[in-house]
Amino acid sequence: MRHPRADVARAVWRSIEPVHAVTYFSPEPLSALAAAGYRGFWMGYFAGRAAPLGPAPAELVHALFHNFDLGHVARALPDAWAFAAPEAALRARLDGSVAALRRQLGTAAPVPGVERAAELAERAAAAAPLEGRPLFAANRALPVPDEALARLWHAATLLREHRGDGHVAALTAAGIGGREAHVLHALATGTPAAVYRTARHLTDAEWDAILDGMRQRGLVDPAGHLTERGRAVKERIEETTDDLAAPAYAVLGDDEVDDLLTALAPVRAAIVAAGEIPTRSPMGLDLSD
Repeated sequence: MRHPRADVARAVWRSIEPVHAVTYFSPEPLSALAAAGYRGFWMGYFAGRAAPLGPAPAELVHALFHNFDLGHVARALPDAWAFAAPEAALRARLDGSVAALRRQLGTAAPVPGVERAAELAERAAAAAPLEGRPLFAANRALPVPDEALARLWHAATLLREHRGDGHVAALTAAGIGGREAHVLHALATGTPAAVYRTARHLTDAEWDAILDGMRQRGLVDPAGHLTERGRAVKERIEETTDDLAAPAYAVLGDDEVDDLLTALAPVRAAIVAAGEIPTRSPMGLDLSD
C-alpha cells in the first residue's frame, strides 16, 4: 500500500531540488569552494557534499553517494582535507549557494514567499525520520542558518539527502548497483548516455558491460531497451523512493502543502531560467517543463 503522502513527496522534490542543485552548478559556490583551497570541480564537489560527515575517507563517501566509481572518489578524498578542513567546505557551499540563489531570484529573495517556503520545508525536514539516513543525519546535525534564503537552501539540502538515502535503499533492495542505476534511469527516461559520461565518468566500455549484465538478468532486451521486467523494477524503485520520502510531509496539512508548492514555484522557475542546472540532471530530475 502506497504512503498517503507519496505524491506530495514527488511534487515537493521536483520543486525544491533546484534550490539545492545550485551548489553543484552555479559559479558562486564553485568559486567559493575553489577559494577555500579545493582543486578542481570534483574535489570541490566531493568535499562540499561530504563535509557534514567530517574528514571522511573515499570508501565511506563511495558507499553513501552510491553511484560514483571508487577510483573517481579516491582522486579527491581524503586529499581534499589536506587543502582545507570540512568546516571550510561547509562555509563555502552555504555562502556560495545562497549568493547564487540571491542573484537568480533578484528581488524575489526577500519576499514573504521565501520565508514561508523555508518555514514549511524546515518543518518537513525536522519531521523526517533519521533511521537509515546517514547523509541526511549528518546534514541535520549542522546549525540552522538565520537568514530566510539560507534556511530554505539548508532545508532543501536536508530533504534532498533524506530522499537520496531512501533512494539508495530502494536501489539496493531491488538489486541495482550504483553504476547500474544510471543505465536503468537512462533507458527508462531517454536521458542520453553522454550525460553520465560527463557527470559520472561512466565510459562507453563500462556502459556496454552494464547493459550486458542487465540483459542476462532479463532487464534489457537484445535491442538495448528495457523489458517489461526492467520497467517494473524501475517503477518499483521510484515508488519506493517516494514512499520512503513521504513521512517527512505527514506533518504538513493539505493547505500547507499547497502553500509550500506555491511558494516554491517562482523560486524554481527563476533557478531553471538562469540556465545553470542541466535540463537532464544526473539526479534524475527533468527540468525541461
